[in-house]
Amino acid sequence: MTRVDFYLLGEGSDRREIFACRLAEKAYRLGHRVYLLAPDPTAATELDDLLWTFSQGSFVPHALLDSDPASTEQPVLVGHTEPPAGFNDVLITLSGEAPPWFNRFARVAELVGADDPEKARARDRFRFYRERGATPETRPL
Repeated sequence: MTRVDFYLLGEGSDRREIFACRLAEKAYRLGHRVYLLAPDPTAATELDDLLWTFSQGSFVPHALLDSDPASTEQPVLVGHTEPPAGFNDVLITLSGEAPPWFNRFARVAELVGADDPEKARARDRFRFYRERGATPETRPL
């Protein structure tokens, strides 16, 4: 069964994208393969760029999905569509919708900002996961 965690970023917290990079780095250092799901191609490119600069001195080997033929060999992959086979360990999603293929992953991390519209969309995703047999947990930060 897929483990689904909703990380609730409080007021004044880093942007969701920065937290996604930190979470990806932690998962990578623990030996996991990570797929970062962005809402669209522009956001995926921005997230790809941010992985190079989010923390001075950190290094997260990653690639943008379909940026080159070897992109799927990286331990961290950034995209806005369903990931290729072989990525089924950790999914970090910044998308506004829960992906229908979430259950192929061992773990899903949903990042929720502090504003009310974002919280409302997160409640919809929470219900989506629960209706499909997952038991989502909330993790206030």
